Amino acid sequence: MNRNLFFIAFALFFWGVGEGMFFNFVPIRLESDFLLSKQQVGFALGAFGFFMAITHLPGGHLADRMGRRPLLVAAWVLGAFSTLTMGIAESLPLYLVGLFGYGLTAFVASPLSSYVTAARGTWAVGTVLSLTSAMFNLGMALGPVSGGWIAEHYGMNSSYLVAFGIFVISTLCVVFIKAQPIDTHDPAAPPLNLWKNARFINFLMIYAFAVFALYLSQPLTPNFLNGVRELSLTETGWIFSAGALGNSVMTFAFSRFNPRRGFVLAQLLVILFAALIWQGTGLPVFMLGYFLLGGFRAARPMALAQARGLVHDSQMGLSYGAMETVSAIIFIAAPPIAGFIFDRDPFIIYPLSIGLIVVSIFISYFFAPRKVEEQVVVAS
Repeated sequence: MNRNLFFIAFALFFWGVGEGMFFNFVPIRLESDFLLSKQQVGFALGAFGFFMAITHLPGGHLADRMGRRPLLVAAWVLGAFSTLTMGIAESLPLYLVGLFGYGLTAFVASPLSSYVTAARGTWAVGTVLSLTSAMFNLGMALGPVSGGWIAEHYGMNSSYLVAFGIFVISTLCVVFIKAQPIDTHDPAAPPLNLWKNARFINFLMIYAFAVFALYLSQPLTPNFLNGVRELSLTETGWIFSAGALGNSVMTFAFSRFNPRRGFVLAQLLVILFAALIWQGTGLPVFMLGYFLLGGFRAARPMALAQARGLVHDSQMGLSYGAMETVSAIIFIAAPPIAGFIFDRDPFIIYPLSIGLIVVSIFISYFFAPRKVEEQVVVAS
């Protein structure tokens, strides 16, 4: 691993620790501290998704044109101060300013993915994307238990303030990475326009349906565990930590998979998550369900690795931005739909999600564009 990947990996690890302390508790805080209904929580999360969605294409485009490092540093700084804003907020409007500001940091996804792809050396694309994602998720595994304990004993705002301090350390790690040269194409032989690339657009639509199916049951599951299953914040924190550990384990394990097959298998794991939350009882079962939800995180690098093989090097940031925009649009649409369903029957969303994922697996397996798969290189 070169020095740039080293600093990126540790920056992501510390960011995961900080984000894990508060992010999964956002729906609970909106409901308990600011007295929003389930559907209002869904709309707030949908608005958060909107602020994510509007950043990805500009972020990817700028990464291709002006370089990746400046965007990484900017995103880290914005995320840290947005978290501080949420921590000091005593009113809903100020809290939403911080929350939506945190959503704007989503523009980092495309520059980050393209940065580690370019820095991978002899590693396969799926391998390096999965391993760096695993470092973030390993940090996320450490955050929720401590965040839940702090929230229960000192108030939910305290976990944001501790996370801000951890984010400062993470930002210092990013400052030490080096800039990369900007990829260009031969002016005499330009690549096919990304929006006219039928194979890429086809995969983008497949990915959109998959993300919707995989995400629909997730936004209000924290409220389901806290309100319907009547778990404490500390117990919920243990569940979220199990989920983050699953994210890390699954993304690391999937780094050795063929991206096409890995994408399908990751979706199967999310079916098990929905089934266990729906039919399970007891803290260990819910922890297992969230551990298996790691398939959702593992699916992302598998999808990006497939998309990478469909575009030119000079379009890498923009293509990753398109993929992230699709995800963000789903994150806008799914929470209000989930809130509408939850208000009527909090249980029915899980079998509905399972049915959609089954359809998604069929589509992903039979209709995703095929290519000669890149040989996976395992880091020594």
